[in-house]
Amino acid sequence: MNIRTNTTVLVPAGIGLLAMAYMSVFYVNQHEKAIMFRLGEMVTSDYKPGIHFKTPIINNVSTFDARVLTLDTKSERFLTSEKKNVIVDSFVKWRIGDVGLFYTTVGGDEYQANLRLEQITKDAMRGEFGLRTIKQLISEDRTELRQTLLTKLAPVAAKFGIELIDIRIKRIDLPQEVSNSVYQRMRAERERVAREFRSQGAESAEQISAEADKQKQVILANAQRDAENVRGRGDAQSAEIYAKSYGKNPEFYAFYRSLQAYQTAFEKTQDTLVLKPDSEFFKYFNNEK
Repeated sequence: MNIRTNTTVLVPAGIGLLAMAYMSVFYVNQHEKAIMFRLGEMVTSDYKPGIHFKTPIINNVSTFDARVLTLDTKSERFLTSEKKNVIVDSFVKWRIGDVGLFYTTVGGDEYQANLRLEQITKDAMRGEFGLRTIKQLISEDRTELRQTLLTKLAPVAAKFGIELIDIRIKRIDLPQEVSNSVYQRMRAERERVAREFRSQGAESAEQISAEADKQKQVILANAQRDAENVRGRGDAQSAEIYAKSYGKNPEFYAFYRSLQAYQTAFEKTQDTLVLKPDSEFFKYFNNEK
């Protein structure tokens, strides 16, 4: 009877002790930060990753994601030092630094933390963009701007228990109405340069054409001169040969020249010649010897 009584008492007691032991143990992962509360009041917030105990068991533990988070901000308009609007897309990398301060300032809510961080980021960018021109923002190295923003924002973010990791500007655009006017100016400038190149090309073409015509006339004149010289020398040689031939046999030369005259005269059958039969032209027709 006593054994049964002891068993009836010890088993529930053991189960209760095991339950109490289980409820007093909690585990913190590598990517988490934890806060212990007692009746809604924060007790401890500096837990390292691993197994921990909580006593009394009325304490409760809340964990928060300690990994690097990304705040992808909405496109925002900022005014440059030239009083011109630019549209900026950016993002912020952050994580929980002091989890206790993070809980007391934003209630441990990532959404509220993003709202606060977005506001202070835009305020800082507005100030920095107001000190720079569009050309500086687009052409210069953005590392300097990034470092300046990090230096300004890190202490402010730390007041919310946030550790600021990085700030990056993804894109800087002009508003649509400004972009259109800029593109029109760029187009007009390119067209002006194109017209200038075409004008220079036309001028060069005229010069080249004039030079080619000049060289053509010179070449033709030289060729005509050389042709006349050659023709003159040929005529002289021909006359000399005719003269020598005539001197050797004048009668044969006269006969040969008459044959050439006959060939030329009778080549066109439609022509009519009115000559005396005893004319000199028919000398060799009438000669029976």
